[in-house]
Amino acid sequence: MKIHLDLDCYFVSAERTRDETLKNRPVVVAKGSDKRIFDPNKKDAVMLGNTGAFNGVMEFRHSKNRTWHDEFMGENGKISGIVIAKSYETKPYGIQTGTPLSQALQMCPDLIILPSDHLFYQELSQKLKSFLEIKIPLLEQFSIDEFFGDLNGWIDECDTLEFITNLRNEIMQKFDLPITIGASSSKWIAKLITDKTKPFGVKVIHDNELDDFINPVNIGEFCGVGRSLKERLNARKIFTIGELKQRPRLLMEQGKVGRDLLARINGRDNEPIVANNIRKGIGISRNFAAVSARVEIKRRVTILARYLAYTILDMSLNPTTFHFKIRYENGAKNSQSITHDRLFSESFMIDTAIEMVQKLDINKRQKIHYIGLSATNFTNNHQYKTFSLLEYQDDMQKSKLSTALLKIRKRYGIDMVRYGIESEK
Repeated sequence: MKIHLDLDCYFVSAERTRDETLKNRPVVVAKGSDKRIFDPNKKDAVMLGNTGAFNGVMEFRHSKNRTWHDEFMGENGKISGIVIAKSYETKPYGIQTGTPLSQALQMCPDLIILPSDHLFYQELSQKLKSFLEIKIPLLEQFSIDEFFGDLNGWIDECDTLEFITNLRNEIMQKFDLPITIGASSSKWIAKLITDKTKPFGVKVIHDNELDDFINPVNIGEFCGVGRSLKERLNARKIFTIGELKQRPRLLMEQGKVGRDLLARINGRDNEPIVANNIRKGIGISRNFAAVSARVEIKRRVTILARYLAYTILDMSLNPTTFHFKIRYENGAKNSQSITHDRLFSESFMIDTAIEMVQKLDINKRQKIHYIGLSATNFTNNHQYKTFSLLEYQDDMQKSKLSTALLKIRKRYGIDMVRYGIESEK
């Protein structure tokens, strides 16, 4: 059978492993604008290595004396930031992920607020992964707090419940992390089981029990059913998985995506557990207090592009498609993607990012409060395409310089070599 492991309110649970006084109390983890990455002073950035296809690979080390007042309260007393994780004790107050922090405090005056520490969460997740790799022969990390495992040939189906119960209890004992585990012959049914069994639950659904379990489930709760598809199905009076299974043509009309989804809800997808997901993209983005000065925007783009370039070079990737996005204070946004069949280098990344963000910035009078950069379509060392020999030779020189800078930064710190514009705040 296949299993899905999902840590319960992970960020809060992680914080409780280092502070037991947080247990059984209303706690939220909050995130605001990241002031640290744009600080002209040296930052303590850490590369995390292989964290899975969907997880970040670079985080910043925080000081131990941070308070939520320092992070989220401005000089005028205004509270910024949003809730990104909440404990089950906040449920009676109606606090949700995405709730503004100022509103959450009004809803629960006794609320305990913690600034997010993603480096700690990633490191703890990697420790858990190493433990699970010993317990489960084939393991796939789906996100920072979710894993899939394949028990076929390892555990008899009749022993699955006992195995996952013992595994859940051992994780709690060893890591002090509550986790829910679901099991089924299909990995996506197993994921649905954990969603319906939380918190700290274990459940096995055998094939002969599948219809009774899945048919009453709301279609929006199944992984792969997005908002637009849900709305289209609701318009046709289809609200549950059982009702959808009775009208399979509605999914068949969606092409391969629809056929794959149909196989998933019937538990016949046979999708394997993939131990090493191939990374399809990598990016960096930041929200920040709205900025009007375009010189400061250029400085911040340079910093983000340098960090992204370092990550790409450290992972030995060569992207050919780049995505850029900005968002203004009034909510308006602009984005564009470009493709360059070029040998990647740090200077290429920075120059391209500055050029593209300036191109996207069509409302010069509006303040910008978000910048996002990402890269996809990775090639290997034998698939470089260039426009001319001269261009390739220039790219080779820049690539050699980038490799030299990478070695220096890996030894002395990512911020050891910076650009002059980064200090001109």
